[in-house]
Amino acid sequence: MLRGIDVSSHQTASYDTDGLSFVFVKATEGRRYTNPKLADQTKRARDAGLVTGFYHFLWPGDLTAQAEHFVNEAPLKEGDLLAVDWETTGGGTRASAAEKDRFLRLVKELRPGHRVVLYCNRDFWLNVDTTSEAGDGLWIADYVAAAGEPRVEAAWRFHQYTDDPLDQNVADFADEAALREWAEGA
Repeated sequence: MLRGIDVSSHQTASYDTDGLSFVFVKATEGRRYTNPKLADQTKRARDAGLVTGFYHFLWPGDLTAQAEHFVNEAPLKEGDLLAVDWETTGGGTRASAAEKDRFLRLVKELRPGHRVVLYCNRDFWLNVDTTSEAGDGLWIADYVAAAGEPRVEAAWRFHQYTDDPLDQNVADFADEAALREWAEGA
């Protein structure tokens, strides 16, 4: 299993990259928010030679504006990954499964040369989702399970297994070359 992390404005831009193969950086949320540490956190990942991904925290409503905001703000290069973070918002709302599916399609249409994956927790995947649509791959959060053993029957690409001391993930690829090949094969 390959190791990686995901970071947002809550983490430092000088995060530790030792032993990592990939990092996901929060790029945007809703229609207006952009991570103020996006450039520095991205530079840190690129300087370390990590496979780099960007994620958007999805809110319900105006999916086109959100998708455009996301792809315009994420500093994409060939082989970068895109992810949709689908969970309950700070306002207590959530995008519907249909909105999540449409957003995945919109991002893929706007950036067809990039893999687009769905991030959600186990409860959302099992109890909120009605379509099992995950774009190019599922990134599942399940903190009860051991790293690389999320408690879902669906095929997954990334597993977030803890948030202590920060969000830690594993990827289901034989090695970093396989991850890079998959990322670049969109």
